[in-house]
Amino acid sequence: MTSRNGPVGCALVREPGPRLAEGLVTHIDRVPVDVGLARLQWLAYVEAMANAGWDVIEVAPADECPDAVFVEDALVMFGSRAVITRPGADSRKAETIGVEPLVRDLGFPIARIHAPATLDGGDVLKVGDTVYVGRGGRTNADGIRELRRIVEPLGKTVVAVPLDRVLHLKSAVTALPDGTIIGFPPLVDESSVFPMFRAVPEESGAHVVILDDETLLIATSCPKSAELFRELGYRTVAVDISEYEKLEGCVTCLSIRLR
Repeated sequence: MTSRNGPVGCALVREPGPRLAEGLVTHIDRVPVDVGLARLQWLAYVEAMANAGWDVIEVAPADECPDAVFVEDALVMFGSRAVITRPGADSRKAETIGVEPLVRDLGFPIARIHAPATLDGGDVLKVGDTVYVGRGGRTNADGIRELRRIVEPLGKTVVAVPLDRVLHLKSAVTALPDGTIIGFPPLVDESSVFPMFRAVPEESGAHVVILDDETLLIATSCPKSAELFRELGYRTVAVDISEYEKLEGCVTCLSIRLR
């Protein structure tokens, strides 16, 4: 990874479809989603990634899948190895169809998660050679075993993390560039799993995308966490994703970063 002014990597995104407002919700009450506003917010998110030096590539639309904009759940990258997931919600399984040919065309070797295993990309948090995987509503034990089989030969250690309070692991925790895990304590089942854990004061403050070694992409809904990050020496770039937060989405869900 280089500075925010130089090349960083590719970011795969997928535009929101016309059925976005029908997206799944599990841990929050459903409220109306403004699809027009959501599209404007997505465009601003894409612009923020591009301005940070990322080469933004659009995955083919999947208008029949309401949640397809949350492209992170369809693919997990481990260096040059692409793992095509098998989403835990039946309505989302078709989302991988458009992702696989794109990563193949980009030249990445592909591995797949097979039935009866399920794995959502949002349940996978990579920190160095450790891969934390949330075991909850969307990722099952078979999915964790399959991922372990794929990545252990790559020198990765898979650590299963129980989930009960949130949709995905990265709905509860993400990591700072120095490897510190950040999370909103009321939504973290077992913070003792992580060797370095720092609490943040807002739910959305637990969600960061590392733009470069010094810069974090965050949501505008976590101003107190943003101040904390700045006190730790990081720059922050904030985007409004309020319409996606209504669907349990966060900044990590909206792209797949290929470094």
